[in-house]
Amino acid sequence: MPESLPKLDEIAQALEFLGEWEERYRFLVELGEHLPAMNTHDKSEGNRVQGCMSNVWLVVRPDPSDASVLRVYGDSDNSTVKGLAALLVAAYSGHSAHDILTTDADSIFDALGLYDHLSPTRHVGVYAMVEKIKEAARACAHTPAEHEPARSLRLSD
Repeated sequence: MPESLPKLDEIAQALEFLGEWEERYRFLVELGEHLPAMNTHDKSEGNRVQGCMSNVWLVVRPDPSDASVLRVYGDSDNSTVKGLAALLVAAYSGHSAHDILTTDADSIFDALGLYDHLSPTRHVGVYAMVEKIKEAARACAHTPAEHEPARSLRLSD
């Protein structure tokens, strides 16, 4: 995972400390600011997430030092969506394809107390981002979609 992005359990601790939704919203925007800059050539149509109202790009690649570990990179032209992308990068980057495919995104948002604060449009966008990440993980693992049992997220993962 990129060095400047906190780990998921650190994000959970910060969100737990923040009480009001407005503070949590600002935190998500700030989280997006910590996403490392994405290569311009990665901001291609093939890497764009379909189903998002904003432009969102996600790339999943094997880690150069350990091909069993996948790295997720993302960016968006919308600060809130970029924060949500950063949250998903923190959740999924640095894990195996199997772990990515079996981690339930809803459990992430429930555990972080964010699920109820997303508009229906943002829900659709988040699901599209998750599906883009899982699609890439399936390609890396050569696993068909129907063989993905969901697992609960442990924030220490």
